[in-house]
Amino acid sequence: MALHLTEQNVEQILTMPMAIEAVDEAFRQLGSGQAENLPRRRLHSAKGMMHLMAASLPCSGYFGYKTYTVFPERVQFKVCLHSSENGDLLALIEADRLGQIRTGAASGVATRWMARIDTKVIGVIGAGRQAYRQVEAVCQVRPVNQVLAYSRSSERLAQFCQETQERLGVLCHAASSADEVAAAADVLITITSSTAPVFKGESLKPGTHINAAGSNFLIKRELDETCIRRCRSIVVDSKDQARMECGEFLGPLQKGRLTWDQIRELSEVVTARSLPRTDPKDITLFKSLGVALEDVAVAAKVYEIAREQKVGRMIEYGGNGG
Repeated sequence: MALHLTEQNVEQILTMPMAIEAVDEAFRQLGSGQAENLPRRRLHSAKGMMHLMAASLPCSGYFGYKTYTVFPERVQFKVCLHSSENGDLLALIEADRLGQIRTGAASGVATRWMARIDTKVIGVIGAGRQAYRQVEAVCQVRPVNQVLAYSRSSERLAQFCQETQERLGVLCHAASSADEVAAAADVLITITSSTAPVFKGESLKPGTHINAAGSNFLIKRELDETCIRRCRSIVVDSKDQARMECGEFLGPLQKGRLTWDQIRELSEVVTARSLPRTDPKDITLFKSLGVALEDVAVAAKVYEIAREQKVGRMIEYGGNGG
């Protein structure tokens, strides 16, 4: 028997603070050699794609994997959570909302460890389905009093500003350009699907922390080379995955302006083996690709609370076949 949790069950249980703490602890375990993360792999068909990613948190008692399929009319996300003690399937979790919240949580963890303590203004470029969760996460770890947002869609931008202000109780204004956002932000979030840089790197003010969370394909880039060059500290959730998915690094790497030795992993920052900021004027970057470690850690927390609150339903699972 395994516990089946729907999107509605996940929404009932999961909060951003809960996800941030789960992700922070997972990266702490990864940094101390007590967890394992396997980078995403993609399978292609004529009409769509399947994505697969897995991670292990044996100290917590779990390992698992996420699969999701992307087709023109439908995207489906699922996490399978197993016991690391005996291999039993513990839960099958619908994971669209879970994925959105864990992506925000990863940026929240990075902001906690990398951004200036006196952060007041969040800038966000992009107003799609993931943008709110990014802003929500930063608001959990810094005393934000203003959000400045930009999107090419004026209708979507207006809706985002209204909803963000109502839900978070923080002033949210629409900007006239992405560069206006970049110039004003203490923490700058990019959460777009762009294949070309979305702001000019010279627009950044000293001391900015960037959470670049929109692209995870080599053909996509949200940041230009000037932005990369200005960053004192560059951190990713997984260097192995970044080598396969981070389009922003391609140009600087090929030109010798960046090396992989200069890039750190979030697990190193969380365990204090790497100090991302030594001066308030440093510009820091967290390039978020989205890794299975985050999914499994958050799924485990959801599973534990669901068991306590008797949420979800048990389903038959024939796990003893050959």
